[in-house]
Amino acid sequence: MDGARKRPLKVGAFIPVVEGEMDGGSPRGADVLAMARMAEAAGFDSVWIPDHLLIHDEGRDPQGFWECGALLGALTVATSHVEIGTLVMATSFRNPTLTAKIADTIDELSGGRFTLGLGTGRHEPEHRAFGYPFARQVDRFEEALQVIVPLLREGRLDFDGVYYAARACELRPRGPRPNGPPILIGALGTGPRMLALTARYADLWNGWLTWGRSWPDAIPPIREKIDAACAAVGRDPASLARTVAILVEVPGQTSNLVSTSPTGSGEPLTGSAEEIADALRGFAREGISHVQIIHAPSTVAGIEAFAPVLEELDRG
Repeated sequence: MDGARKRPLKVGAFIPVVEGEMDGGSPRGADVLAMARMAEAAGFDSVWIPDHLLIHDEGRDPQGFWECGALLGALTVATSHVEIGTLVMATSFRNPTLTAKIADTIDELSGGRFTLGLGTGRHEPEHRAFGYPFARQVDRFEEALQVIVPLLREGRLDFDGVYYAARACELRPRGPRPNGPPILIGALGTGPRMLALTARYADLWNGWLTWGRSWPDAIPPIREKIDAACAAVGRDPASLARTVAILVEVPGQTSNLVSTSPTGSGEPLTGSAEEIADALRGFAREGISHVQIIHAPSTVAGIEAFAPVLEELDRG
């Protein structure tokens, strides 16, 4: 970021990789890369992609996704300086040793720009369709973290668990950061067990506000739960960075997408460029260090049209 800027938090662009969510259209690979390039040109700090395979939400047609790991590799080449992250990579789709290897490789290809966002994988039908187990998701997630985190931090692991095993496993060669990329944990809710795992293992927490209220006043009750989870494991709450994904109606644009929720609910952030920039400052005042913007419209034009908000934000 330019030293003259007064941006109080990082702002990321969430890139749609799913059928029907590029303002009602379905992004091709070229569209995904074009949106990432535009985000970089428009002044965003980061770009983020999800990790799903096939969604069967009730009342909607099935929605397919481009595969997350392959797209990450393409994004490292398509961009040069924005951070790249997953929101979030499902530990249930890949062996955790492979997830760690992918993360180290993407961090290498990007020159240390990668954030590994992790989650359990929320959607039982896609697990069934692609042949992945779904039962005891949080148990499996906790064990995956016991593999991924030490393997990235230390580069080697011996582990024998209920769901996973790794014998004399090493990450060789290592990526650009000796302890690997930062790890973000995201969850759709704020249940005590997932927050406890976040407090124990993560560098960053992510809240998915887009299905609820995408405004700063949603943060205080969530922050209290995160702080309590950190205290319960003996961690300084200030050492866990806070991030949120929000839905924003881009000023001056019309959109077919007003909610990413399966139920069509949600309260997007709205207003002029100045008003949205002020709301983003509000998130910073509530302790949020990074927001990921789901744009309405979620297109190259929508991302480009968000640039005035970033310019307002940089004025302090």
